[in-house]
Amino acid sequence: MNIGYSNNNEQLTADAFSSQSKIFDKLYSGNKAIEYKRKRVRDHLKKIIQPGNFILELNSGTGEDAIWMAQQGCLVHATDISEGMLEVLQQKIKNEKAGDYISCELKSFTQLESLANKGPYDVIFSNFAGLNCTDRLDKVLKSFSSLLKSNGIVTLVLLPKFCLWEFLLIFKGKFKTATRRFFSAKGRKAKVEENYFTCWYYHPSFIIKRMRKDFKLLSIEGLCTIVPPSYIENFEDKYPRLFNFLKTKENKWKSKWPWKFIGDYYIISLQKK
Repeated sequence: MNIGYSNNNEQLTADAFSSQSKIFDKLYSGNKAIEYKRKRVRDHLKKIIQPGNFILELNSGTGEDAIWMAQQGCLVHATDISEGMLEVLQQKIKNEKAGDYISCELKSFTQLESLANKGPYDVIFSNFAGLNCTDRLDKVLKSFSSLLKSNGIVTLVLLPKFCLWEFLLIFKGKFKTATRRFFSAKGRKAKVEENYFTCWYYHPSFIIKRMRKDFKLLSIEGLCTIVPPSYIENFEDKYPRLFNFLKTKENKWKSKWPWKFIGDYYIISLQKK
């Protein structure tokens, strides 16, 4: 497989995630906080997808979501910038005998105009901040309309410019970490294994403003707003009753102000007019 990266950060991002691809699932399996995040995203998707839908997945990674969507009876075209991640996904497709439901393509989300399979799609989906790895998100968003059917839906899971739990780290003296999202116009360095690349943070208003001509907003949900993010290690194991209590509160308030704006992530869905 080969891909032409649109800039150096895409190459760095691809290298970073390819380096972790063989152990990625093992690293994050069994983590209750990550299981909670995946369930929340999938509960959101269950309100949107239907059997027979054709879904374009961006930054599909090792294919955990692609496999799940195929199990719901959807057809999935899974794309990623990381060759290593797609190799793992292709093996899963063989193991699950899901070749009739999932196709793969090595493709940057900044180059969707050159997709081999241009749809049209019922849903475009991107999970867990893949789109935070570009400073060209406006270009990515602009490409969605031509790839979607009428009334098609876009669901994105992104990192906002403020996270309550992260900000609270200021009281532990971690000023740089606590404030990194505020001052991120030029991006912030992220690290996977020994590889560095740059991430950017986007308020939901960035998405809404650039898509309002062709799309209407359906919903915004905060994710890990009240429930601690997974990088606060072992919270769910040390305080299981509190963890379950916080899950109940977050599920109740996830779509309310200010909670929908101040999580570690937010889930935003828009529908093509």
